[in-house]
Amino acid sequence: MGASWGGLEAVGRLLADIPDEIDVPIVIAQHRHRTSTSSGLAELLHLRIKRPVQDVDDKMPIEPQHVYIAPPDYHLLVERGSFALSVDERVQYARPSIDVLFESASYAYGPAVIGIILTGANEDGAAGLALIKQRGGVAVIQDPAGAARRTMPDAAIAATAADAILPLEEIGKFVYGLCVKAEAAQPPVRASGPVEGVRGNREVPTTGAEA
Repeated sequence: MGASWGGLEAVGRLLADIPDEIDVPIVIAQHRHRTSTSSGLAELLHLRIKRPVQDVDDKMPIEPQHVYIAPPDYHLLVERGSFALSVDERVQYARPSIDVLFESASYAYGPAVIGIILTGANEDGAAGLALIKQRGGVAVIQDPAGAARRTMPDAAIAATAADAILPLEEIGKFVYGLCVKAEAAQPPVRASGPVEGVRGNREVPTTGAEA
């Protein structure tokens, strides 16, 4: 998920609304000043939820049910199974950039990604959300009418055909429904061992993404 102006309250509310039994990893790009305390946002969010919350280190593995936050003044990129950090040029005047996060997630996990745009005062995230949608993922946008700053959700609405434009208090329920449906669509696991003729370990499809 991506947020800027007013994002602390919006992100905190959304995280609190996603039930603990939904074990997808959640990844957040929140615009922060480069001198912000690295762990400050994680500590504030952890007061509101039970999930582990942490700023990302380079090459950190992605684990279920964790909440990951882009550290100040770094772009956060999603790779298959892990993260990478970058100090490349700012995108939409921002580092971390929501566009960078969303675009990398869409290339790593394709249709398994749920992209969520929340309140913000610039257009960062619109292009990234459009790419998530283009590659088969789900695009969710906070209703601009209820956002602290509507520029970011308005830009996202203009850039892509969203799957849902919802008030903040309804997004958690929508995400829950997506994850439950995705889990139900997975093939049953055979308790008796691997299917004959299939070699090696089976890769378990990811059922959701980073917002």
